[in-house]
Amino acid sequence: MRKIALLIMSAFVLNASMAQKMDKPVEVGGAPMYSTKNIIENAVNSKDHTTLVAAVKAAGLVETLQSAGPFTVFAPTNEAFAKLPKGTVESLLKPENKATLTKILTYHVVAGSWDSQAIAKLIKDGNGTATLKTVSGGTLKASMKGNKIVLTDEKGGMSTITIKNVYQSNGVIHVVDTVLLPS
Repeated sequence: MRKIALLIMSAFVLNASMAQKMDKPVEVGGAPMYSTKNIIENAVNSKDHTTLVAAVKAAGLVETLQSAGPFTVFAPTNEAFAKLPKGTVESLLKPENKATLTKILTYHVVAGSWDSQAIAKLIKDGNGTATLKTVSGGTLKASMKGNKIVLTDEKGGMSTITIKNVYQSNGVIHVVDTVLLPS
């Protein structure tokens, strides 16, 4: 009886320890990302995503990304936006380009909460590629390059997930190194 009690207590301590590690926030842009906060509440704290946050505000998508979701967001870094031709970001942030900006941003969002394991399974089940339907109505092709997930946009541009599985209260964020562009 004592052995059973010790086994149960050991299992409880092990499970509690594992749960604590799983709940440890991922750091993005120098800030911890808490799974109890929504996408916007976390994104505003990342110094690597100031351009994305400014774009989300300019497009009027803050409220949407604070809603229940769930959403999977492929979040381009400031460096990803810097790869665009000079003046592109400044132009997109102008009020007269709100529709284009919204289309680009929602092209980075997929309905549902798709962590890297689920995306990798889709890729495996699709014999090396998976098609993800974006909120904008476009598609992204997902494939593997080694152990990294690579997304290909409708123009043939490729973006790699550099930080995966940043869980949010309303979905999951995957940090990407290139802005994805719809056709």
